Amino acid sequence: MSLFEFIKKSPKAELHLHIEGTLEPDQMFVLAKKNNIQIPFKSIDDVKRAYNFDNLDSFLKIYYEGTKVLVNEQDFFDLTWAYALKCKEENIVHTEIFFDPQTHTERGVKFDVVINGIYNALLKAEKQFGLSFKIIMCFLRHLDESPCFKILNQAILHKEKIFGVGLDSSEMGNPPSKFKRLFKKALENNFITVAHAGEEGPPKYIWEALKLLNVKRIDHGVQCIKDKKLVEELIKSQIPLTICPLSNIKLKIFKTLKDHNLKKMLDINLMVMVNSDDPAYFGGYLNQNLIEIQQALNLSRSEIKKLIINSFKSSFLTKIQKKDWINQIK
Repeated sequence: MSLFEFIKKSPKAELHLHIEGTLEPDQMFVLAKKNNIQIPFKSIDDVKRAYNFDNLDSFLKIYYEGTKVLVNEQDFFDLTWAYALKCKEENIVHTEIFFDPQTHTERGVKFDVVINGIYNALLKAEKQFGLSFKIIMCFLRHLDESPCFKILNQAILHKEKIFGVGLDSSEMGNPPSKFKRLFKKALENNFITVAHAGEEGPPKYIWEALKLLNVKRIDHGVQCIKDKKLVEELIKSQIPLTICPLSNIKLKIFKTLKDHNLKKMLDINLMVMVNSDDPAYFGGYLNQNLIEIQQALNLSRSEIKKLIINSFKSSFLTKIQKKDWINQIK
């Protein structure tokens, strides 16, 4: 079996996926027309041309523009179902997806509408083809901490659907420490915590996420390499880092995939794995990320296997579930 076939056929877990970031240009146009929403693009090609980003903030402007077409429960169901079918196609057997309720509630969409659409689609996928899942609700870090408590209170009402909480959006100038009280309340209500840190932001943000937010996983974390003590701590604790190669190139974290530090991180035994982040915007779903990073860094079969095994080890599946899937990676 070729390495390409090995990547395609191996069961995989995806741990860093924003469901709003799976909104493909053609789906955006269909929903805009259905819901009579004005978007600043005249064609699908216009959207694709706009997908040249300078940094995280320039991406987020287009990202938030696109989410305006998501209005009712069926829209969120259809969006999530399309991703679930992609999981089936790519042999992703377990996914832990992010959603950003504030992106929608800020424009008048009810929290229940968002979570029910997403959850019901994933439930259908679980029943139809065995896709297991966890849902992680993210707070938008460019907003103040105070209004986030209202969103957390709504999440508590849907605790059976929402497994954990995270932190995303504009990183620079919005350190994890800004949300210390919020995450304390989330932990008191038995939510697992994760956070985006060290994507564009400094290693200090990763330290804050670990110490102040008590996170079980760091999303991105590629800047950890700049802090020797932090690297030692991450190796010792085996706190996972959810790496998103194509995202890192699109957002200019690294100039090219050949410059990416994934292999270095893997070599020193950091708990890293590959994910797609916002695949509709960044040029590829999970398999494409694995294929392109393998080619760019000349990763061996054993290194790719380790990345895939790490995706299960780093998941919130039970120990038995993790073992069962890992045993199927040949």
